[in-house]
Amino acid sequence: MQAYPLDAATCTQLTQHALILGGPAPLSVTTSEQAQVYVYTNAWDTPGISRSYIIGAFDGMHVGHQALVHDACSYAHAHNTLAVAVTFDPDPSALVDAAQQTMLLAVPDRIRALAAAGVDAVVVLTFTPKLMQTSYQTFCLTVLERFGHMASLHVGVDFALGSQAQGTVELLGQLGKENGFTVIGHPLVEAQAGAVTATRIRGLLKQTHLAVANELLGRWHFVRGTVEHGRGEGASFGFPTANIRSDGSWCFPGQGVYACVVRYKNHAWPAAVNVGAPPTFLAKQQNFLEAHLLGFEGDLYGKEVEVAFIAFLRPSRKFSSLEELEKTVVGNIQWVAANIGSVPMEVSS
Repeated sequence: MQAYPLDAATCTQLTQHALILGGPAPLSVTTSEQAQVYVYTNAWDTPGISRSYIIGAFDGMHVGHQALVHDACSYAHAHNTLAVAVTFDPDPSALVDAAQQTMLLAVPDRIRALAAAGVDAVVVLTFTPKLMQTSYQTFCLTVLERFGHMASLHVGVDFALGSQAQGTVELLGQLGKENGFTVIGHPLVEAQAGAVTATRIRGLLKQTHLAVANELLGRWHFVRGTVEHGRGEGASFGFPTANIRSDGSWCFPGQGVYACVVRYKNHAWPAAVNVGAPPTFLAKQQNFLEAHLLGFEGDLYGKEVEVAFIAFLRPSRKFSSLEELEKTVVGNIQWVAANIGSVPMEVSS
């Protein structure tokens, strides 16, 4: 549980961590129709160095993913191999699930998070119907071998690979024994009375259980959106807002008011943020935020910003008068000022 108030240095550090800023830059990026390869080690092209592949969607890069990557990297380096994370774009849910799941992290953010976790390279495979129909045998023995000889394969114990999810950990292990590589099924991390999964975190966010969701993520959840012109009601009673709209791919927390930070380039502002249009004025809207940025001066119209969610303050409700609404909004802003801050922070761009 986060202790409040946050001092300026702590808030800046947590903002950087939430938005996955300041991680290593790739030494090289190779792009083809089949994959993008991000390399973070000079040893990548050294002959004779095998790979330890770590496979997953890594949506959210939550504490379970972090444990998997940490343990796999430790294993790889202890066995003189390179730790190579393998993920997919688009997310497999776009083709596999009847309804595409909303994302906790965009693919570029997942790559940065994996790099920050210490992998030697990230391979982003283009997820197509053809790849989806590839057997787990072909995937292991042909697809992965393009990026270096496999010494070990690391997945979660509940993972299944290949066409119709036939490549269970048990069958992958048998394949490994027959072809000279080790398969390790890493246990799921348990926290808050359950296994840590992206699906569980999405559910917690939708139910406004932000504190638990952030604990399972190991950072503040954030979304990305574009500032647009709004209705003007906030400015009319002294609380101008940045109206931020995102596409439907992001996982938005449930409707309500949150303490946040809003980042644009190398500055981040403490903010009181309403998720969804306030019911006092309009019917509920999806993927819409109204953010009152403390200490902000300027114009963000048309700019892409990131909004990191720190604390849930209250549910949305319809107010009987503008006076009641104004009093409540003042209280929300005062909470943010007292516990998060009232001036902008400098962060990595």
